[in-house]
Amino acid sequence: MEWTEEIVAHLRALWCEGVPTAEIGRRLGITKNAVIGKAHRLVLPPRPSPIPAIPPAAEERAAPPAGRNAIGPSQIGSSQIGSGARGSAPVKALAQPAWSPPHRLEAPPFRRAHTCCWPLGEPGKPGFHFCDDAALPTKPYCARHADLAYVKVREKREEAA
Repeated sequence: MEWTEEIVAHLRALWCEGVPTAEIGRRLGITKNAVIGKAHRLVLPPRPSPIPAIPPAAEERAAPPAGRNAIGPSQIGSSQIGSGARGSAPVKALAQPAWSPPHRLEAPPFRRAHTCCWPLGEPGKPGFHFCDDAALPTKPYCARHADLAYVKVREKREEAA
């Protein structure tokens, strides 16, 4: 895409109006990343983050209870507390996230060396497993699955003819 004076002027106007970068991109027929890149190269004024800030009351609720996961003054050296550079704010204790992943997939069972790695079933579904027959010495698959995985060059040529 060529950045003409007209397109740059339109970008500047939309940027100053506070139009979201994705919408600017749609209006100009370019990607959001192209808009952001050009805005940075033009040194346009930074815009506030679209991610809402956590209010101070919510930060306190999200902090873990005092215990083994919380970092408190006893775990931070006394010389570190409140010793920011040139009068900066005191160091805050780090909080653990207030959420946990909704579902964790169990790790596949430990695999023996030199066994076939051919997947059987759909990953993440019950019953998914690997073949586990003895693998060929130089391949990750057993003889049956190696025939499926590796096509000989001569066979390819004959099929193409």
